[in-house]
Amino acid sequence: MTRAACAADPAKSRGRRHPEPAAPTRSEYQRDRDRIVHSSAFRRLVYKTQVFLNHEGDLFRTRLTHSLEVAQLGRSIGRSLGLDEDLIETIALAHDLGHTPFGHAGQDVLDECMNAHGGFEHNLQSLRVVDKLELRYPDFDGLNLTFESREGILKHCSRRNAEFLEAQEPAGVAWRFLNGQQPSLEAQLCNLADEVAYNAHDIDDGVRSGLVTLEQLEAVPLVQRYLRSTLSDHPQLTGKRLLFETIRRMLSDQVYDIIDTTRAALNEVQPPDIDAVRRAPPLLRFSAPMRAQSSELKRFLFASLYRHPQVQGKRACAEQILRELFEIYMNDPQRLPPDFADSAHHARACADYIAGMTDRFAMREHERLTGQRLLG
Repeated sequence: MTRAACAADPAKSRGRRHPEPAAPTRSEYQRDRDRIVHSSAFRRLVYKTQVFLNHEGDLFRTRLTHSLEVAQLGRSIGRSLGLDEDLIETIALAHDLGHTPFGHAGQDVLDECMNAHGGFEHNLQSLRVVDKLELRYPDFDGLNLTFESREGILKHCSRRNAEFLEAQEPAGVAWRFLNGQQPSLEAQLCNLADEVAYNAHDIDDGVRSGLVTLEQLEAVPLVQRYLRSTLSDHPQLTGKRLLFETIRRMLSDQVYDIIDTTRAALNEVQPPDIDAVRRAPPLLRFSAPMRAQSSELKRFLFASLYRHPQVQGKRACAEQILRELFEIYMNDPQRLPPDFADSAHHARACADYIAGMTDRFAMREHERLTGQRLLG
């Protein structure tokens, strides 16, 4: 499909913080994607919690499989809108690189531990991974990604952290959080594809785990619509086939809703280029009815799955593991690996090290250092 005039164009990228010669066979965004795929942080996502701890079942989503699903949805939608698929894939594969072990439990406890040292945000940590923590090149820290990839990776950012980043990189990736502008359409798309993906796969994993039932989900309007249409077409369908077809229909309609709503918004605003996209209101979005129903599904999953007593019981153990690891490393810097132990900012080095752990490494390291086995 022809590239939209307002799409990101690798030939017009704002460039990299450390200039590099162009690659002979790849666009700038293809290079970014390849650097993400070959990074250590990306490989570690396979052992990081999405909702269920990695060791609880082989078929539950992890941060890696979630990122792959976001990339697939993003590319499918982006292709219909004439956006740059390579940039979409880069942002989707990298957006969770800064996530801690044990999912949001790890994010919350690290933020608590770092309260006196600048706090912890997993989106900011994802940017920190690609800007500083990956050590793969002789001439610079990080992966030296393009501005557009880095802009998309920084999905959210507090004002305090945006001001800190802006002081280091004037008019850089944090500028939009201070002046109310938007990122590229590719970045906006990844934000929405993230939501679509985790709503769908958390339904799947929730039912598979036995913590959520189809009967409960039937009370949620967005799911109810597709469950009933599936049974209308296939009245004998039960079990996994019923669940999967319901989710498939829900995903398809959400994808078409995004495409149609975004096309209408683009036709109305007609941004001539990516900078006009940044100055406009959010253009890549759900229709109002779909937004309301998606938000209601999120509230259901939060109450019935993410706050389920079985999930919360594991969360308490995960929080204890990370809190005690942080205390151990803070009190004894020599227990950190050499790449972290010599840091001038010891608390941040502790957070960097812990955030980069997989679930199972954090469990093993905690057991080695404390003699306690809390999970697994």
